[in-house]
Amino acid sequence: MSIDTFSIIHIAPEFFTGREKTLVESGPLSASTFRFDSGVCGLRLKNESGSLVLLPFQGQQVWSAEFGGRNLTMKSMFAEPCPTREYLHTYGAFLLHCGATAMGVPTKEDTHPLHGELPNAPYQHAYVVVGQDERGSYIGLGGQYTYTVAFNHNYVAEPLVKLVAGSTLFQLTLGITNLKRSEMELMYLAHVNFRPVDDGRLVYSAHCTPQHVRVRTSIPSHIRPRPGYVEFIEELARHPEQHNLLAPGLIFDPEVVFFIDYVADAEGWAHSMQVHPDGSADYIRHRPAQLDKGVRWISRTADQDALGLVLPATAEPEGYLAEQAKGNIKVLPPQGVFRCEIEMGVLAPPEARRMEEKIIQML
Repeated sequence: MSIDTFSIIHIAPEFFTGREKTLVESGPLSASTFRFDSGVCGLRLKNESGSLVLLPFQGQQVWSAEFGGRNLTMKSMFAEPCPTREYLHTYGAFLLHCGATAMGVPTKEDTHPLHGELPNAPYQHAYVVVGQDERGSYIGLGGQYTYTVAFNHNYVAEPLVKLVAGSTLFQLTLGITNLKRSEMELMYLAHVNFRPVDDGRLVYSAHCTPQHVRVRTSIPSHIRPRPGYVEFIEELARHPEQHNLLAPGLIFDPEVVFFIDYVADAEGWAHSMQVHPDGSADYIRHRPAQLDKGVRWISRTADQDALGLVLPATAEPEGYLAEQAKGNIKVLPPQGVFRCEIEMGVLAPPEARRMEEKIIQML
């Protein structure tokens, strides 16, 4: 049985000013508060290996992640987060929560916003946690967002990000509790946006065949394809392995989306890596028993450069009505709870080699 002992520091927007100030230190771990010039509250978590910047009161996004001196976060047009609920009016975070009453790109018949209400949700409560679990000493950020719409929705979302001392990986757990005395439909996607590198190799625990790595052929309304894009998509549909090497010149413009059937190991984890030319790797693992849809999103343009190595999800991101028709909407019973966990970060070259060998053996 794992033992988790911890202390909680409740935080409020009043704690955050323009100048960065240390909130708590615990050995090599620390949390500091500041405000972006835009006015958005920022919380920096640090250990010996790197740092995370999170937005405690705006979606509890992980705005940026840096380990080993390398910025893991996608390139975007936003130098800092903007105070808005609109998904595309502030975009560039390393991790966004998407859902929970709907998720994905809405069709003309859908009424939900792009990726739902969670990405920039105004969290009513946030806290810093300092503790120790089976991995070691950690510092983290958690919070609660309660979403209530009369006659429709009533749930609380509770994410928790933990950064462990000495580690180049961090953990995310999320719980969504249906507060109603009736059933709740649920959609969730963890939008994790690494920064791609030229000639990066994608290694992951799935069989790379057209049946198990399926490219999305529909083009969302907000996409304006460039010449050659449709032909590139058609080629990937026949030969998805062509995207496993991020060779310069591949037309991930404005984006390419794959739906991937992941294989889990004996402990229930599915694994994904972007192996850099230097042998290190960006890494993420998730549990398909919790998040059974693996989505990959790649966008490489002059203004955005992003690798959604895997966006673990409960449904594909085609909007509520399309996913309902596929039977992909989860249902929580009255007072029921949905839980998931993800781990992500960087692997050094020896760790990356061992993980690649493990993935090969899994397949």
